[in-house]
Amino acid sequence: MGAISLDKEIMNYLPKLGNEEKKSLLKYLKSLLVAKEVPARLTKDEFITQYNKELDEAEARVKAGHFISQEDLEKESEKW
Repeated sequence: MGAISLDKEIMNYLPKLGNEEKKSLLKYLKSLLVAKEVPARLTKDEFITQYNKELDEAEARVKAGHFISQEDLEKESEKW
């Protein structure tokens, strides 16, 4: 089946769908396009630089007290 034929067949089904079905289909179509987007690969040096930057940022958050202990997290999760 050619691309034009597929497009026509899809267009024939669209008027038969309700608004909620169209919203769901649109969301699905968008997710397909996002999945196709392949991020650029980092070189080894870029990866190491990025990795070290993320480690430094994480260490800074911990030193600033922006973390939760395992014990506190478990207590908090009991309330979910």
